[in-house]
Amino acid sequence: MARWCYRHRLVVLVLWVGALFGLGAAGTSAGTDYSNVFSLPDTDSKQAYDLMTKAFPQSSGDTDTVVWRSSGDQGPVTDSAVRSRIEPALKEIAGMRGIGRVAGPYEKNGAAQISRDGRTAYAQITFTGQANEVPKDLVQKVVDTAQGAERDGLQVELGGQAITRIQEPPTGVSEVVGIAAAAVVLFLAFGSLFAMLLPIVVAIMGVGSGMMATMLLSHVTNVPEVAPLLGSLIGLGVGIDYALFIVTRHRRGIQRGLDPEESAVRALNTSGRAVLFAGGTVCIALAGMLVMNLRFLDGVVIATSLTVVLSVLAAITLLPALLGLLGPRVLSSKQRRKLAETGPDPAEASGPAARWSAYVQRRPRAIAATALVVMAVLALPVLSLRLGATDQGNNQESTTTRQAYDLLAEGFGPGFNGPLQVVVPGGADTTELVRTIRATDDVAQAAAAPPAEGVTVIQVVPETSPQSVGTDRLIDRLRDDVIPEAGVEAHVGGVTAVFKDFASVTGDRLPYFVGAIIGLGFLLLLIAFRSLVVPLTAALMNLIAAAASFGVLVAVFQWGWGTEFLGIGKEGPITAFLPVIMLSLLFGLSMDYQVFLVSRMHEEWVHTGDNARAVRVGLAETSRVINCAALIMICVFSAFVLSGDMEGAMAGIGLAAAVALDAFILRTALVPAAMHLLGRSNWWLPDWLERRLPHLAVEPAESSAALPNEPPGAPPTEPPGAPPSEPPGAPPTEPIKSAGLIKPAESMESGSTGGATVVHGFLRTPDGDPLDGASVTLVSRGGRQLDRVTSLADGSYIVSVPGPGAYVLAVTAHGVAPRARHITVGGGPLVYDVELTDDGADLVN
Repeated sequence: MARWCYRHRLVVLVLWVGALFGLGAAGTSAGTDYSNVFSLPDTDSKQAYDLMTKAFPQSSGDTDTVVWRSSGDQGPVTDSAVRSRIEPALKEIAGMRGIGRVAGPYEKNGAAQISRDGRTAYAQITFTGQANEVPKDLVQKVVDTAQGAERDGLQVELGGQAITRIQEPPTGVSEVVGIAAAAVVLFLAFGSLFAMLLPIVVAIMGVGSGMMATMLLSHVTNVPEVAPLLGSLIGLGVGIDYALFIVTRHRRGIQRGLDPEESAVRALNTSGRAVLFAGGTVCIALAGMLVMNLRFLDGVVIATSLTVVLSVLAAITLLPALLGLLGPRVLSSKQRRKLAETGPDPAEASGPAARWSAYVQRRPRAIAATALVVMAVLALPVLSLRLGATDQGNNQESTTTRQAYDLLAEGFGPGFNGPLQVVVPGGADTTELVRTIRATDDVAQAAAAPPAEGVTVIQVVPETSPQSVGTDRLIDRLRDDVIPEAGVEAHVGGVTAVFKDFASVTGDRLPYFVGAIIGLGFLLLLIAFRSLVVPLTAALMNLIAAAASFGVLVAVFQWGWGTEFLGIGKEGPITAFLPVIMLSLLFGLSMDYQVFLVSRMHEEWVHTGDNARAVRVGLAETSRVINCAALIMICVFSAFVLSGDMEGAMAGIGLAAAVALDAFILRTALVPAAMHLLGRSNWWLPDWLERRLPHLAVEPAESSAALPNEPPGAPPTEPPGAPPSEPPGAPPTEPIKSAGLIKPAESMESGSTGGATVVHGFLRTPDGDPLDGASVTLVSRGGRQLDRVTSLADGSYIVSVPGPGAYVLAVTAHGVAPRARHITVGGGPLVYDVELTDDGADLVN
């Protein structure tokens, strides 16, 4: 498929652009129909909600509030001087098109809308549509008209969902900032403008398609308003990262001498397969939210999973097409000149990544201990985690919604912004119950509304704020003591009670959710890497990363550390549904990094059987791209602080912290240090389990494909680019018997399983100097290329052999004539040193 997309790049590009514009046109014309369904089955607040919906059908429009307070020389709000300014403004608002009704305190039954000290009053404005349907220009006109009545000593503020819309930054600000920051990181990493643009274009196409599709799906199923934000957040992160992994592999292939088309195909067949696996793990982790059985999360699963799927699809189809358009220009001009002048780069990793990898190998205990201490300290705040709900009291102090919230709390009590509803069905007498509730501790006031359809609603205003622990205790006291003692059937509802029940249900079901996603991740890694220790290590690291990231979240949003610096408003409890969403995304992203890191280690382990070398080489070759990918995700996630949405800011900061800790501490320090300490145990798997597990190749070796145009059963051939084994005038090639078998314990930490073994040795010049950068290829007698490696700086090489038998070993190097030899491999590793001369390669052993 990668080759087809590369060669038919214009067709693929037209299809993607057409799909994006088609979905965009359909989504724009259909609009959105997002809905926040927080109903929880088998909860007290759900029963109260159902009874209220039946007895008091909700009004068709959103209801917002205008609050004013007189101070200083101004008299109470009932004075003519205040009324003469407020009443005309309310009358003008009531006459606007799109306003259903304005209920003010100066009406016949409006005395309850004036505070006891007479200094604060409020009016309720009911729009004809829901908050997300009210035009922003109408909302702005209402705000301007109301605040136009202000003067010295008279403050006017507005609150409500519709008012919140005009405080939000322009749509897409956080996305644009995140993409711009990612572009800077990509340019520094690649040094090429075209290479920088590739991951960004792929991510935009995937996320754009996902957002448009989510808009259409909102008309079919319940999709909460926060779902598109979370979808774009995770879509941008994985979309850029997945494209980054593939482009990095493609650029490396070209720099090592591959044709651009062949390099793109190999990149998709290696890193592309890993991207498919990683995207699947993210979707599985997201689907784990369904275990919670919360309708609110179903829409989040749909939106985020759809965006991830489209991002992966863009990476494996659109990206090879774009690579075909660019050709060698995916490298910078400087890199292209270097390739033309000095030839392909060696395969050996070098630079800071290699030096850090060697340092981890030398001091694994100290590094592991330091990393564990850092993660433990960051995880300490999670012990005080409290789930709840955010409201307009958490907005920034400069917003009118926050000031309206504070004025109401000051004038009518902290609990006024989050009243409770005690719903009594069956037409029972509620006089005694109201009297008992009024006498209950932490209750500021309680009043029963006239019954309807046999249902009576008692409005209860707590003395504490909606986010206070005291309000949670009051709800429990009403349910457990007050209502049962009154001898009537009643249910406690309201927004505050709903979120309390939501947090309670989330806490009860969270262990099952964590167990489900850890179990699925463990199974996938077990199949992919044929090891019990690797998936166990990954599960433990995921739990450590989750604890530390939630510790950061608690410190910032619940304790208020740095909230002023970040400009995210007042501290409060962590939103009840956020742990489930964050854990899904965190486990999915952590699995991505684990796959990319360990797959390279596993590949080296299969080739050499040397755990220390496998961990060192795997870390040296992947840590740079993992850190670059993590830095991009941190930029994208952190930018969502600018979204104007508290849940989005929490998710952004929490995930940015999780990715930073996971990539920079766990995957590049703690995981490799632990794998060095565990040694050969990393790759242990019982024989009975090995036989029963299916085989899943996450990232096959680049040279695993058969030689082109070689039918099965064909006679032995040379590797691509090598001359015939028997050139004219050359001595005949003689079969080489096993030159020397050494025990596995003498050459490596453990032997390979299933009959697999290796051929290894050194490449030397006639003077005995090591020869690096030479190509060593193992070919089957039937003509299939089985493995191909490049010698290291010390001249060493190791090729993987599937089992005992006869093979062809070919050696090629710059400036010398290549030569192939028949070898016979027994039941163990074969030592095969090679001396390269101008005439060819000769056996030394």
